[in-house]
Amino acid sequence: MVNLTINDTPVSVPAGTTIIAAAQAIGINIPSLCYLKDLNEISACRVCSVEVEGEAKLVPSCSNVVREGMKIHTNSPRARQARKINVELILSQHDCRCAICSRSGNCKLQKISNDLGIKGTLYADMQPKAPIITDWTTTFPLFRNPRKCLKCMRCVQVCEKVQSLGVWDVSGTGSRTTIDVSHNRVIKQADCVLCGQCITHCPVEALRERDDTDGVFAALAAKQKVTVIQVAPAVRTALGATLQTGETPVSPETIVAALKQIGFDYVFDTSFAADLTIMEESTELLQRLNAGELQEFPMFTSCCPAWVRFMKSQYPQYVKYLSSSKSPQQMFGAVTKTWFAQSIGVNPADIYSVSVMPCLAKKAECALPTMARNGVADVDASITTREIIRMIRSENILPQDLTAVPFDSPLGTATGAGVIFGATGGVMEAALRSAYYFVTGQAPKDELFQAVRGEKAWKEATYSLGQATVRCAVVSGLANARKLMEALIAKEVQYDFVEVMSCPGGCVGGGGQPISLQDEELATKRSETLYALDKKDALRNSYDNPVIQELYGQFLEKPGSEAAEHLLHTDHEGWSMPLAVKLQKKK
Repeated sequence: MVNLTINDTPVSVPAGTTIIAAAQAIGINIPSLCYLKDLNEISACRVCSVEVEGEAKLVPSCSNVVREGMKIHTNSPRARQARKINVELILSQHDCRCAICSRSGNCKLQKISNDLGIKGTLYADMQPKAPIITDWTTTFPLFRNPRKCLKCMRCVQVCEKVQSLGVWDVSGTGSRTTIDVSHNRVIKQADCVLCGQCITHCPVEALRERDDTDGVFAALAAKQKVTVIQVAPAVRTALGATLQTGETPVSPETIVAALKQIGFDYVFDTSFAADLTIMEESTELLQRLNAGELQEFPMFTSCCPAWVRFMKSQYPQYVKYLSSSKSPQQMFGAVTKTWFAQSIGVNPADIYSVSVMPCLAKKAECALPTMARNGVADVDASITTREIIRMIRSENILPQDLTAVPFDSPLGTATGAGVIFGATGGVMEAALRSAYYFVTGQAPKDELFQAVRGEKAWKEATYSLGQATVRCAVVSGLANARKLMEALIAKEVQYDFVEVMSCPGGCVGGGGQPISLQDEELATKRSETLYALDKKDALRNSYDNPVIQELYGQFLEKPGSEAAEHLLHTDHEGWSMPLAVKLQKKK
């Protein structure tokens, strides 16, 4: 242990602890812009610099470790003045039009500037010579605004170290240094999977999602349109916590009331479609197992479109091992514009179907040519959790003033298995619950599939389904997915069924979720909420969902039927995306 004082307070921490971490241990927060623990400790912004007695220069607290007997002052006049100058210099190179910025009120640079009492800057405007973005609606689902970039490197490090993709890199030299798409590509030509982790880890609005709310508002105003919105389970927990005004998060039923007040005709639960996905995917798993198709390579879940994009760009020869089942978003859209449209007597073309997702990749997924029939898209618009928050606030809706209402019928009925889809391991557990029932005729006990839960990056478990043994693996974060793929290819491991979520912790930690100003990773807390909802649900397994049973009885016959294959499954080879640079070179 190392003993020192910070702001005259004694502290004892393990050797190797950084100054910023030692300060946090005693409740002293040192402001920073570029720092991300274990990912980005490069002292790029110098905002975290502190004064150490006996040192001639100020010391960046994020990249310097403690020493025995150190006396540190985090907010001395000298440190504060230097911090103020550093922030003013950063502001001189930043587009400071905060009133029209989606991160206003949730921006680290804005908060630090306000906390330092900066009312202006003496430095000349040195913004990059880049065009001002005026249209956020018509191009790729992800934008980069060079006028706001701080060159903090957080996006570069997250994309490289957490997702193993390296889409972003340093560009230019000297005063022209900036961050741009790597290998002289534009973002549309890059192998970006649209996980959105670069957005949620950007301290400002240098990166953001395409805004699709104008199109949704236009549909709400069109009298001939029947507007249907589905809300993903991972969205509900994040949305409820963001909109809360007291100690208790806003309930799903209150969120339904808010969406009704905005003007949506029907508000449904994506967990219903998650149950449907499980019925198809677990049936597909058993079919492949019985046919002996999983001897060489496992079947992979396909509900995460960022993971599908990863496979297509990094390991295209293994795309055939993805489950052909559509994601819950797309199954929901397909059922909405067929079975549901028939039940209410509406032309599918007159339904405007919206999804609220914790993800940017869903925006690209719903635009795929394989996700439409007769020129009618299954899902017309996918918006992120952040976008629906902006919609609710733009309508001046106060959740505490609303009377809670349940999800609409029939597509608002879901089980606990559908709810846990948002957490890493949740898809695997939900699928195994149903597969176990299909084989044994009995409901599984609660504790049977606990091994696939938790935030561990790579989890393994083996289960018996009748006479078959199923070797399972669960990974989240694409760097971990790459390690798993390389291990499978090298035959170092062997599995039958693998779940992959591109975002660490699963959809609850998705790139479309609300952004923490404190750089908190909230996936674990949000996952706990989903598992708690599952535990108290009267219906725990997808096959128990009465509306799912009705859908098969009236429309699809049975899981895996020809009708189900036509409506609920897709061809992952039916579209293309740019290959990884290493694969392009091989070509």
